[in-house]
Amino acid sequence: MSEKQKTTTEAELPEDAAVLSEELEAGDQAQAMAEEVARWRDLAVRTAADFDNFRKRVAREREEAVRYGNQDLLEQLIPILDNFEMGMMAASSDTGSMIYIGMDMVRKQFAEFLSQQGVEEIVALNTVFDPNIHEAVSEEESDVEPGTVVRVLRRGFRLRDRLLRPANVVVAKAKEVSAE
Repeated sequence: MSEKQKTTTEAELPEDAAVLSEELEAGDQAQAMAEEVARWRDLAVRTAADFDNFRKRVAREREEAVRYGNQDLLEQLIPILDNFEMGMMAASSDTGSMIYIGMDMVRKQFAEFLSQQGVEEIVALNTVFDPNIHEAVSEEESDVEPGTVVRVLRRGFRLRDRLLRPANVVVAKAKEVSAE
């Protein structure tokens, strides 16, 4: 090679190296940009999923608030109903009196109101004791199967599928056999 060709080739090398370096940099930048786009896309997908979960949770909480919003009021009304029922039992000696008839009308309205609100009485008498809905106050010997509710001392109530108040009950136990 001639001196002139050598000089031209050497002079072109740095330009080629610069172009190659720029192409490598552009490739690295494209790779970095693709990684950045993937990272932001992943973040967007996660954020959308989080928002969807949030929306579902808020809807579920709103539905529960509507279904159980009056739970505290109903829990406070139940002892009043108990006292009213005791008054009804005391007045039942004269079922023809206007006082008893009026109280009976109020009792029916009260029962209808509770029913409309989703409150139902827990059936306990002659059922198997369930600690989830019954509160055992005592046990007594009985001829029925042990573990059966033989007496209800205080009625229990549910609001739809939630327990408002457990039923206070007496549970049967097996008769003791004397050692004679």
